[in-house]
Amino acid sequence: MKITALLVLKCTPETSDPVILANASDVSHFGNFQRSSVKEFLIFVGRTVSSRTLPSQRQSVQHEEYKVHAYNSNGLCAVGFMDDHYPLRSAFSLLNQVIDEYEKSFGETWKSVKEDSTQPWPYLADALTKFQDPAEADKLLKIQRELDETKIIIHKTIDSVLARGVELEKLVEKSSDLSMASQMFYRQAKKTNSCCSIM
Repeated sequence: MKITALLVLKCTPETSDPVILANASDVSHFGNFQRSSVKEFLIFVGRTVSSRTLPSQRQSVQHEEYKVHAYNSNGLCAVGFMDDHYPLRSAFSLLNQVIDEYEKSFGETWKSVKEDSTQPWPYLADALTKFQDPAEADKLLKIQRELDETKIIIHKTIDSVLARGVELEKLVEKSSDLSMASQMFYRQAKKTNSCCSIM
C-alpha cells in the first residue's frame, strides 16, 4: 500500500482553476529523470479531479495503477494519490484529517489565496509518511486489526491446549476445582465428540 501524493486545493466557482494551497509527494520509486515530470503530472491530475469534485462530495477516480481520491469540503479540497490496495475508507478518513488540520492551522485564510503556494506545509509531508499504513488514518481499521491479532492468539492458545489432550484429561482427574459430576460430564462429552469425529 502506497500514498504517492497529497494535495490541498482551493476549489471555488469564482476561480477558473483550483489553486494549490499545499502539496507533498513521494516520487522516490520513480527514476531520477522521471521525477519532475511525475510531480507535474500529479499536480495536473489533482487539479483536474478537484475541479470536478462538487462541494461536500467525495469521489474516487481510477488512473492507471493509482486511485485518485478527492474530498471537497465547501471549497477546500483534499486530494490523495494512492495505489489500488489502499482501503477506500482509510483514504477518505485521511483526507478528512488533512482538511481538519489545514483549517486548524490556517483558518479561513485560504479563501483569499489567488495563486499556487510553493511554501511547504510540514504537516502534509509528515502525513504522507505516517499514513502509509492505512490503520494510522483509520482508527476503526486499526481496532479491527488489533481484534484480528487477538483472535489469532486466542485460537493458537486453544489449539495448543487441545494438542495436549492426554495431559488435559489427567488435569481434569486431579483438579480440585471440578466436582465428580463435572468430571463425568467432561468424560462423557469427550466420548461423544470422539464418536462424532470418527464419522
